[in-house]
Amino acid sequence: MPKSTSHEVISSLEANDVRFLRILWCDNANIIRGKAVHRGMLSHYIEHGVGICAGQQGVPVMYDAVMPDSGLSPVGEIRLVPDWSNLVLLPYASGHAQVMGDMIYNKQPWVLCPRNFLKRMIDIAAGEGIEIQAAFENEFYLLQQTDSLVPVDETLFAAAVAIDINREVIDEIAEALIAQGIPVEQYYPESGFGQQEISMRYSSALVAADRQIIFRNTVRAIAFKHRLKASFLPKIFPDAAGSGCHLHLSLWRDGKNLVPSEGREGLSSVARAFIAGILHHLPALMAIATPSPNSYRRLRPHYWSGAFRCWGIDNREAAVRVPSDPEHEYPTHFELKTVDATSNPYLALGAVIAAGIDGVRHNSTLGESINVDPGLLSPTELQKRGIDRLPKNLGDAIAHLKQNNTLLSALNPQLAQAFLSVRQAEWEAMQNFDLAAEVKLLLERY
Repeated sequence: MPKSTSHEVISSLEANDVRFLRILWCDNANIIRGKAVHRGMLSHYIEHGVGICAGQQGVPVMYDAVMPDSGLSPVGEIRLVPDWSNLVLLPYASGHAQVMGDMIYNKQPWVLCPRNFLKRMIDIAAGEGIEIQAAFENEFYLLQQTDSLVPVDETLFAAAVAIDINREVIDEIAEALIAQGIPVEQYYPESGFGQQEISMRYSSALVAADRQIIFRNTVRAIAFKHRLKASFLPKIFPDAAGSGCHLHLSLWRDGKNLVPSEGREGLSSVARAFIAGILHHLPALMAIATPSPNSYRRLRPHYWSGAFRCWGIDNREAAVRVPSDPEHEYPTHFELKTVDATSNPYLALGAVIAAGIDGVRHNSTLGESINVDPGLLSPTELQKRGIDRLPKNLGDAIAHLKQNNTLLSALNPQLAQAFLSVRQAEWEAMQNFDLAAEVKLLLERY
């Protein structure tokens, strides 16, 4: 970092009376972590960041211990170097600022850095002449701060009274997101008691992943200020709606959206091939995009969660939904529903890009659009239409990923080994948990 820039950053933090700068990362357990540097010591860290143990990328969600088969150990120091382009003041934490960190080893991007993985996939897409625009669309629950699970309300989907009940906390969340440079598009109460949805405006892929980290932190911090708990855990209540984190995508070249076309179903050939690539790799992708054992309690037929490998125009039961757009004659983007917020957004979005670009490179053929609920089709009809049920548990998804050379190669051997060791450890630890045990462990992790 040039000295002038270093001086400008420190001066800016001083001018805003920032006491601590938080440098964040998201690990392979998909936990958002951070170290905070006091402003008075920042000159010692501004260029080379803070140190973290290499073994941090081999730690599962259950406890802070490095998995022995991760290829990592307590030996090795990684520098978490700030990316100053996303420095923000935290509106909910007076005197604190926040910045995303890149993992650097021997002055080079570390091969196990999730953020660097996404950057590599963005570059690969650019090599095919494609720029990815994306947005994560989160659902989450607001709960009372009690020992039992008590939602903030008992209202139905989009109930106007729920907007009034939760107005203060939602308003503060929205204003805090906007203050951090995140445009807020819509808010409405979701189907579950106490469940909410706030959608963000799309952006370039790396910014979208950074915004997802900011979003998760902001929602939870402001809920806590209001004496509430916020959780993005996919399934909290057995008989209530689960929480997804749908991933919206569009493909661009030289300022032109490549998705719409006068051709078949309003989709261009490149969009069709990209979607076909996602669907082809989706059983393996799920180990990255829906990476918790709890994720699979949400991914069931008739829950609008994307439990079947198929796509459709405005079909919320399909894994990939292509929304119609009243402002345009043809669709402008598509949505992967088989994603939740227990995923690392850098890994999830990067893996989706890798799958889509593989489809483009092979000119993959997209099957027919499905305009019915696939869960209502007979096994014979499903087979005839080329629709299959996606993995029903994390163990099956891990098995698919272990056999998927395209995604493993994209991750690279070291990142793949560490990631799979963490997933496998979590699966083995929780595969026999009932829902109550999962919620007890994971509710406040995510």
